[in-house]
Amino acid sequence: MREFKRTDRVADQLQKELAVLIQREVKDPRLGMVTVSGVEVSRDLGYADVHVTLLGEDSPERIRENLKVLKQAAGFLRGQIARRIKLRHVPELRFHYDESVVRGQRLSSLIDEAVQSDRARHADDAGSDDEGERD
Repeated sequence: MREFKRTDRVADQLQKELAVLIQREVKDPRLGMVTVSGVEVSRDLGYADVHVTLLGEDSPERIRENLKVLKQAAGFLRGQIARRIKLRHVPELRFHYDESVVRGQRLSSLIDEAVQSDRARHADDAGSDDEGERD
């Protein structure tokens, strides 16, 4: 059984705290519904790569604007984290857009299309077999 590394524990705690802080404390009207999907902390705890997703419209302009707002709020968020978590050094926060949700939705829709196409083809085949038996 694998032991949890300290970086994993710190990353999990950062993810929980950032999710709450972004929703409740960041008061910028340009910021949409942001979800923290994951945090990766460097081995020396110097940096934390925060992966976020956006609910609703996810145009490239909106993504850039939300990342810009989060980058500007990074110092504030880091200060709030320092008050909530006991760490000697709070990692510098770097925000990234997580495309895995969008990619997953796209793949799911492609699978649904393929299933519908397959069902339609089988229905057509069954219909042509029935017509052939009647003659």
